[in-house]
Amino acid sequence: MPGVRPGRWAVVTAALASVAVPVCTSGHPTVRHPTHHAGHPTPYRAGNSGDREAGQEDGGPAPFVMPAGHRGRPDAAPGHALPAALEAPTAGLLSNTTGAEGVSPSVAADARYVPGSHVLRLASGRWMYLPDGKAASTVVAAGHPPALRQIERSRAWLASGRVPGASADRRAAAERALLAMRALLRPNGAVAAGWSHGWKYSWPRDSSFAAAAFAHTGHDAEAHRILRYSAATQRADGTWEARTKLDGSGPPDARSLQLDANGWVPWATWQWYQAAPRATRRARLATLYPMIRKAADHAAGSLRADGLPPASPDYWELTTATANIGTAAPLLAGLNASADLAREANRPQDAARWARAARRLSAAISTRFLPLGYQRTVDGRHGHDSAVAFMAPPFNEAPAGLAGALDTTYRELLLPNGGLTPGNDPGARWGAYAWTPSTGFFALAWAGTGRPEKAGRVLDWVLSKRNALGELPEKVDGAGRPHSVAPLAWTGSIVVLALVALDGKGLPTPPLRP
Repeated sequence: MPGVRPGRWAVVTAALASVAVPVCTSGHPTVRHPTHHAGHPTPYRAGNSGDREAGQEDGGPAPFVMPAGHRGRPDAAPGHALPAALEAPTAGLLSNTTGAEGVSPSVAADARYVPGSHVLRLASGRWMYLPDGKAASTVVAAGHPPALRQIERSRAWLASGRVPGASADRRAAAERALLAMRALLRPNGAVAAGWSHGWKYSWPRDSSFAAAAFAHTGHDAEAHRILRYSAATQRADGTWEARTKLDGSGPPDARSLQLDANGWVPWATWQWYQAAPRATRRARLATLYPMIRKAADHAAGSLRADGLPPASPDYWELTTATANIGTAAPLLAGLNASADLAREANRPQDAARWARAARRLSAAISTRFLPLGYQRTVDGRHGHDSAVAFMAPPFNEAPAGLAGALDTTYRELLLPNGGLTPGNDPGARWGAYAWTPSTGFFALAWAGTGRPEKAGRVLDWVLSKRNALGELPEKVDGAGRPHSVAPLAWTGSIVVLALVALDGKGLPTPPLRP
């Protein structure tokens, strides 16, 4: 998951030669491949470097040479990069909107952002920032005019949209999340999952959430730019690579494609369309419609005789032997979204075809997943999964049994530190680390199903784990401390969407047509 990316974590050994990769071992064997999000369960060693750290069963220190907050060696001076595999995960970002530079944990510890910006106020009182058009930061006197102009532009961008949140603390969190998402968004529309080694790639899943979050906070240009990137990087068969390099030149490795992208991208396009200016949205949809057609046709064609999609790596980036809810639920959202967009585009035959496929898939989910409480896989051998939240608004209209399944899954995945583990699959042990995306899913689901108090409590827990700079981390350790890379685009997007959902009108959900 780009919020929870088991595979993005680089596990650096003394020889810098191996990477930890999670493998689901319960029940049936699965394909072993590098997964994409930080922290993996049940590691196995592969001679392939460049992905993220494996989760540890005891919740102890992750096997990094340079863990977040480590001060055993000096940080590089501004403008002088450390070898990528030895860099600690970032604790913050400097940005000029076209370029970005990570802030190390040691620098972040004694610094704070100038409010509404990516300019850092250091302990000395001087400012550190990334000048316009430059790739390396510089330290200047407070009030430096070019830095002030950058601050003014950043605040103007925030003011051009909406910063959600019913309290000052929630608005501050939303503001920082939006700024982080903007910093991670590249000029070509690629969204970096984070700004650390192993995260500097664009996943369709994370990008789709970011597009939706930008759309619903009035940042239409950013949302549409992401969708155009998704269209440009779609494969000829209608699918997407698991991740791409930020320049759009292709995938960095040969990991398996993840079919859930065929749901997430149409869903994000539908969310953008709901919020886009009405005077221009139909014409702009026409430019994205070929992407929607290819994605939806592939999704519909992938459904088997029983109505479910084939086994595919889910947001854990782990392959399962049978269909999983982390793929089926996004595909249902995407097919409903595609059918509705086809109606808007005056393509009734497309709309009818995709609506039929959505009904088949919905019925199959009810038949196979509902009796199990929407557990991870239809064979019932892989436990509960935070992806149960994908069956709720704003992704799907809440089906029968979902309220109880959300409650049960939350209890099963709750850790002593107050956050959630992604799942309790016996073959994928995540240890004592809570993952902020998986926890945030429930804030979004409960906000969308009329349970704002529960949503608020979960959301406030996530917000309480921001680091010293106010950035949202990927995970939280057993002692309740922020851990891993920060900021994380996926977590920021989920938080922003949850705050929008709690602000009154809520978020729209693609309709399942009879």
